[in-house]
Amino acid sequence: MGELTGRTVLVTGAGRGIGRAEALHLAALGANVVVNDPGVAIDGRGGDEGVAAAVVEEIHALGGRAVADTGSVTDWDGAGRMVERAVEAFGDLHAVVNNAATEVNKGIERLTEAEFDDVVAVKLKGTFAVSHWAAAHWRRQWDAGVRTDRAIVNTASGSGLYNPLPGQSNYAAANAAVAAMTTVHALELGRLGVRVNCVVPSMVRTRLTLQVPGMDRAPAEDGPDPRDPAVVAPLVSYLVGEGCPLTGQSFAVRGGTVSASRGWSLGEHVHKDGEAWTVPALAQELEALPLDDPFEHLAAALGPALGAHGRDALQAMIGAELDKH
Repeated sequence: MGELTGRTVLVTGAGRGIGRAEALHLAALGANVVVNDPGVAIDGRGGDEGVAAAVVEEIHALGGRAVADTGSVTDWDGAGRMVERAVEAFGDLHAVVNNAATEVNKGIERLTEAEFDDVVAVKLKGTFAVSHWAAAHWRRQWDAGVRTDRAIVNTASGSGLYNPLPGQSNYAAANAAVAAMTTVHALELGRLGVRVNCVVPSMVRTRLTLQVPGMDRAPAEDGPDPRDPAVVAPLVSYLVGEGCPLTGQSFAVRGGTVSASRGWSLGEHVHKDGEAWTVPALAQELEALPLDDPFEHLAAALGPALGAHGRDALQAMIGAELDKH
């Protein structure tokens, strides 16, 4: 018997990359998996039902249990049907892994309203929609006296929390919002026996990250690949497991390192008692604070992937990406 035998997990965006790796890992541990993926392009266009079906076939070939779902997380009623699909196929739903995401990377002056809305719809609204319908099902179960461990695992990104990338107004904003929503839902759903956590992959090789300098570099032949999407899967499998006690947490994953996230923490401050600040006094105090340089912070976060001339490569990438559209 696997560690997750008997538990049913819905994974969105499970046809490729991180979601596919998660679905395979969950199934290998005995979980019943609903593989959701409409098979769209990086920008959310098109669709291919064969993408989800191929992952289901992989799971079946390994002796696991899975069904495909090709609905869009941006479709409110479609998100509800994903939950229904899980219950119909396997009798219940125990966990949701919100992984679906799209990208349209452009500078602020070129990014259109539709391009902003579409990316936010998949990452932020989609995470909420699937979580909403799962929570509604779990509420009914709770009211009927069914008491069992439930879990939601959201997916954010380093671009949004630690190293927002230029050209990602939509993607970074949506991912930061997902991390914030994780805390809200953890506080709300604890009363129903539901744990809610967030994973924050960084420097993982997927079709969404190949434009980042260094991400297309071939892994070493004689060791593990720290950028393989599979590095995220063990953490997700732990967080959906019945014995996991954690809730309301965000964990950054980078290669073999898993770090607890502190979000937007407070730093140094200035203070004045009594009368209000004047502009000159406030300027003098604030400009003396040891504040972060966003570019230096981004370059440090990307680290060794940038190579010996990393800062130059990053600066060139920013200019090329933002000016090519």
